[in-house]
Amino acid sequence: MIWARRISSNIVRWSGNHRDKQIRIHKTGFDTVSDMRRPVGDDHRVAKNAEQQRLDEDLRRTKNWKRWGPYLSERQWGTVREDYSANSDSWRDFTHEQSRSRAYRWGEDGLLGFTDRQCRLCFSVALWNGKDPILKERLFGLTGPEGNHGEDVKELYYYLDSTPTHSYAQAMYRYPQAEYPYEALVKVNGERGYHDREYELADTGVLNENRFFDVVATYAKADDNDLLVEIEVFNRGPEVHEIHVLPTLWFRNTWVWGCRHEGCTAKPNIRLQSSSGETHAVRTRHDTLPPMIAVFEDQPGSEIVFTENETNSESLFDTPNFSPYTKDAFHRFVIEGQAGAVNPKQHGTKVAAIYRWSIPSGESRRCRFRLALADGESGEQDPNLGERFQAVVASRKQEADAFYKEVIPAEADDQQRLVSRQAYAGLMWTKQFYHYIVADWLDGDHDVMSPPESRHQGRNKHWRHLYARDVLSMPDKWEYPWFAAWDLAFHMIPAARIDPGFAKKQLLTLLREWYMHPNGQLPAYEFAFYDVNPPVHAWACLRVFQMEADAGYRDYHFLSQAFQRLLLNFTWWVNQVDADGDNVFAGGFLGLDNIGVFDRSKGLPHEAELEQADGTAWMAFYCGTMMTMALELARHDRAYSEMASKFLDHFIRIVDGMNRVGGEGLWDSEDGFYYDQLKIDGKTIPMRVRSLVGLLPLIAVEILEEDQLEELPSFRNKLRWFVENRHDLASYISFAEESSQHRRMLLSIPSKTRLERVLNRLVDETEFLSDYGIRSMSRQHASEPFVVDIRGERHGVAYLPGESDSGMFGGNSNWRGPIWFPTSYLLIECLQKYHRFYGDELRVECPKGSGQLMNLAEVSQELNRRLTKLFLVEESTGGRPCLRGCSNTPADADLNTDTLWQDNLLFYEYFNGDTGEGLGASHQTGWTALIATCIEHLHGRVTEGAPQTRTECSQLHPGSLPTTAGASEAVTATVAR
Repeated sequence: MIWARRISSNIVRWSGNHRDKQIRIHKTGFDTVSDMRRPVGDDHRVAKNAEQQRLDEDLRRTKNWKRWGPYLSERQWGTVREDYSANSDSWRDFTHEQSRSRAYRWGEDGLLGFTDRQCRLCFSVALWNGKDPILKERLFGLTGPEGNHGEDVKELYYYLDSTPTHSYAQAMYRYPQAEYPYEALVKVNGERGYHDREYELADTGVLNENRFFDVVATYAKADDNDLLVEIEVFNRGPEVHEIHVLPTLWFRNTWVWGCRHEGCTAKPNIRLQSSSGETHAVRTRHDTLPPMIAVFEDQPGSEIVFTENETNSESLFDTPNFSPYTKDAFHRFVIEGQAGAVNPKQHGTKVAAIYRWSIPSGESRRCRFRLALADGESGEQDPNLGERFQAVVASRKQEADAFYKEVIPAEADDQQRLVSRQAYAGLMWTKQFYHYIVADWLDGDHDVMSPPESRHQGRNKHWRHLYARDVLSMPDKWEYPWFAAWDLAFHMIPAARIDPGFAKKQLLTLLREWYMHPNGQLPAYEFAFYDVNPPVHAWACLRVFQMEADAGYRDYHFLSQAFQRLLLNFTWWVNQVDADGDNVFAGGFLGLDNIGVFDRSKGLPHEAELEQADGTAWMAFYCGTMMTMALELARHDRAYSEMASKFLDHFIRIVDGMNRVGGEGLWDSEDGFYYDQLKIDGKTIPMRVRSLVGLLPLIAVEILEEDQLEELPSFRNKLRWFVENRHDLASYISFAEESSQHRRMLLSIPSKTRLERVLNRLVDETEFLSDYGIRSMSRQHASEPFVVDIRGERHGVAYLPGESDSGMFGGNSNWRGPIWFPTSYLLIECLQKYHRFYGDELRVECPKGSGQLMNLAEVSQELNRRLTKLFLVEESTGGRPCLRGCSNTPADADLNTDTLWQDNLLFYEYFNGDTGEGLGASHQTGWTALIATCIEHLHGRVTEGAPQTRTECSQLHPGSLPTTAGASEAVTATVAR
């Protein structure tokens, strides 16, 4: 037991140097909000540029800069919210075909649209190329049952720019000049199987020879309630072509349902105010919005038309309409020539200007729109569309450039800046007004949309408390137009770089009582709120806090709020997913969809249990993060040190379960890897699948600094007791000395020896290491699939670098080989921590077999460099790997030279593990926006809160820690056994 006495002695020596505290500690908690939110150095909120000033004004509520933004969904049809079927079949209950004629209950959608933060008044653009069977008002795609790899948008559109306040924003839609091939896309994909590629718009040939329009919507704010919009249409084709453009303004329908909750209103109105020959001006009236004046530019041949945003019940359901003027009136007026479809009295709840243009090849046409507060009750002065309009747009563009010049590292080259800028743009454009009151949805409305009785026994029936009516960050506003808990957490890492206020508010929103279940569970996603996403929320809260702290501002108020709520969620996890009480967890699918042999949410054999290496790792990760949060908060309130002790105890017990329960826990000494274990019929069967499941134990790592123990005697004493009395568990604590002035302690799942063995697989190009990042499954399973017989049934898993070959979880994502940004980012980050502890003492050959030894910081950078390569132009090919083989590009386009395709980026959900090709949802600029953070890492900017950035830390005293040759070696020997 020499090693235990040595550790105990080290704790005493480490904590023996007391000094006057350089920070104020409140014995009874935080004195004031200002104490909790005080800056460390100069207040970083002093405006450096115009956009930062707008963020400050919005935060202080002196201006409402974020009232208007790209909060309009790109698909409201086919969502759970709009589903009133008896069998919870949302895809078939509200179809794309119905969407032009049927009013939505819970939201709105549109093309390149903006709305206010409560989605009351909406603006978007509608188009007609003279050949399509329907007016193009929203994006088309295949439903889950129609697509051979799940739901899939079949349109091309790009987010080009956006500031955090949306004072400047730009997006583009690529519209074919030929008839849009709706039927062909459905038919051909329906004939294809899981082993076939998806049939995309470009595959139909309609985009060949650049026969399309690029429709660019540019938004600029003259003031917080003064929105300027310019729609410019470029003819990229070889011939002159006609197009109809309809900038459209409408009110979301909040008046026909008979509902009584917040947001339900009397019927609003939009009425023509004047037509001057230069503009068409309309005036709006609404219960909760101030009167607005909307001005459409008048051009030769243009006209303005009105209708109601109400269902065409006669057409859809053969029942009488509320009004002869219905939601689909503009479609009927423009395409079917029904003059009586629009209201001749020129008022309604939906209005559009119609521009008919004939655009020569290589040229463009544009129109302008402005929405502003009415000037007085009479509204006699219409907003202007003259010279000041263009000056404001140009000014906001320059201010956006200045803002991102400070955000993106100065060392970044032009290509890196382009990728970062569009990643941030996509992140900002995927904000969406999300409205879903589960109790009202379950029970139905008073006047219309009463669901069948079976609804009360179906989806989300135990989540009646959930009341969502917020702007939230979406994974993808077409393929996933609903929040997902773990997606949102990752979104907030890049978001915090440009708008920390937004990031903090988003994270706190999901912790509020009208989202979090009374039992403490966070809602997963609207198809199944009860499902289990990985517990990354605490990590995101801590990282956002640390990123702001690096800028000189410590928001302890935010951190404390988040911590208190997360305690409820942590308790739910402990009570729900540790069935045997052995600190080894089984948390469900945990976001990794089809990664395992079984569907881990529901596919286990009868009476079988699956103890999950990733589930247990996520819990250790959660514990370590909560401990670090508590220690940070304890710098201002010592009571938090008791909570830090609690999470230290939890962490070490989980590490013990992972490494030792039942012998070696979930560790396999023969393979040098962590595996799930299936318990069935009295036997324990290791699921020897080398995947992210066995890599994730690496992310549960925390480092304690000397100053933390000196400032917190109760935590120090708990730690001392722990190592003196729990020798079996104390072996998981390691000590090291980086220099004579900075000493630290490591808490992690793997010992040094086990870490090295796992890393040897991670950096092996025949296993996890791809040219473009970290594969989610070892490539060796391509030739050596894992196969197991369970009760006479054969189950197997093989390496799939691209799309899924089964319908598990809808078949629209694959974790059996592709590269995913969120998990790759966590692994990159954790290696930085290990390097802080081990330094150059721990080196691995990277890539394996190269003869090149790297410390773990260098390995982290190598992984980050490869991941970043996905989006950067390769010198060898001149193209971007993420667009390689991309079927969203016509066959006659040269991706290596054609900037029309090369420089308009798509941010895919995941990437082929061999080629880097983008796959899955094409606008996953939620967590794939982490590419901007990875580019920061290329230039030395990190987010993981290294202690050297803490300007409040005490001066460290040399001589109070053991050397690495002391305790650390003894501990490692004991842990490794």
